[in-house]
Amino acid sequence: MPLLRDVFIALSENAVLNDASKKIGLKFGANKVVGGITVEETIERIKDINSQGMSVSFDNLGEFVTNKTDATKEKNLILKMIQAIGEEGVDASASIKLSQIGLNIDFDFCMDNIREIMDAAKAQNMFVNIDMENYATYDDTIRIVDQLMEEYDNVGTVLQSYLFTAKDDVYKYKDRRTRFVKGAYKESPQVALQSKEDIDKALKLLIRIHLTKGDGFTSIATHDHNIIEDMIDFIKENDIPNDRFEFQMLFGFRKELQRELVDRGYNVCVYIPFGTDWYAYFMRRLAERPQNINLVVKSLSKDPTVQAGAAAAGALTIGIAALKFFKRK
Repeated sequence: MPLLRDVFIALSENAVLNDASKKIGLKFGANKVVGGITVEETIERIKDINSQGMSVSFDNLGEFVTNKTDATKEKNLILKMIQAIGEEGVDASASIKLSQIGLNIDFDFCMDNIREIMDAAKAQNMFVNIDMENYATYDDTIRIVDQLMEEYDNVGTVLQSYLFTAKDDVYKYKDRRTRFVKGAYKESPQVALQSKEDIDKALKLLIRIHLTKGDGFTSIATHDHNIIEDMIDFIKENDIPNDRFEFQMLFGFRKELQRELVDRGYNVCVYIPFGTDWYAYFMRRLAERPQNINLVVKSLSKDPTVQAGAAAAGALTIGIAALKFFKRK
């Protein structure tokens, strides 16, 4: 579904729609995939997830951060969440987008911000994952990740299987805690694989390498049950202990599969976003796997307001898709 994927990515990057979503709050079913608006709401969600035998990685949602004032505000919100997690004693780690705390504004400013976050997390004995974003930020992100790994032992990063660079990076970070994902941005054929088949194949290969070539903890981040079962077979064949890996899934998606994996004795971590900037995040999830929309629709309430919002969103998506299609003619 390349056209549909392009549409969702375009929607995720639309600043007007992102701004509008902040004003309406978690409506139209967004509360099914976002942990909460506030730190306090999200902490309660984390407690509930922990009670089901799963850990959490939290993500402060935020896009289009273009000035230091906003970046500092987002950094302070992350610090507030880290402090709350420590005080409440819940099982949670942090996932940080460097673009949110100044990467696209000033490199040194961003570096100062992430070090402050790392120090706060270290004080709470908390792991911090540096998220990978689009390829335009790849070089600077890797530069910061490598510097942090020299200074801290509680930091890891993400490898996107569709990027050609992942082939080298998996060996580079074989002894570091690493999350493996397919990738959710639209990248050119010069830097990334394009077909789902190639991306899936690359993901499985990267995970196998990380599980066997080093001693770094492996986070397998996918909702694809076929890939999960392939990895479980590989893990069993190679006698890899359960404390060397975990399965990661997004909050609100494949809940039954999450619980099933816990019941089978595997570690499961739920990636839980919070905040008002839910729109771009949600659109990228749909771009990554358009079938994900079924997982959300099934869980929506029968509230007429929710149904109307879903219908409106569907109409908007179809309209934009049609426009893009006819422009190509």
